[in-house]
Amino acid sequence: MLRLTKKLLFAIEAVLDIAYNAGTLPVQSSEITRRQGIPRRYLEQVLQQLVRDGVLVGVRGPRGGYRLARERRRITVGEIVRVVRSLESGEDPIETDAGAELGHKVVRPLWLELQEELMQRLDGVTIEDLCTRAHQAGVAGEYAARFDYSI
Repeated sequence: MLRLTKKLLFAIEAVLDIAYNAGTLPVQSSEITRRQGIPRRYLEQVLQQLVRDGVLVGVRGPRGGYRLARERRRITVGEIVRVVRSLESGEDPIETDAGAELGHKVVRPLWLELQEELMQRLDGVTIEDLCTRAHQAGVAGEYAARFDYSI
């Protein structure tokens, strides 16, 4: 079941922070924590999974950190949602056998349809779109004026 958890919200914010504040050096997790107020216990686990799933690249060393694995116009919010959902444990009530016939034949199919529509919408929203929104909203970024216009 798709729900907005702290971990999901922090993951989207962290990727957006990396994209919005990217300079010539990778963005360190301590910078993300400072700017976004994301607890480190959430951040490190999520960042590592985003690296494993090819959304981010981890750079080792004293000036290491994280950068996007692809152009920000090629990373969608839907992709980040799927990465975080793979981290979360817990039983999805839609997949259990418990419940009545109305639930199984009417409510659950409706919920699955709505989730699919939402995921399609999230797959249409890129990190570039969120950077544009941040810029239009006047959000100050360390490197906010730099937009990725590569073709």
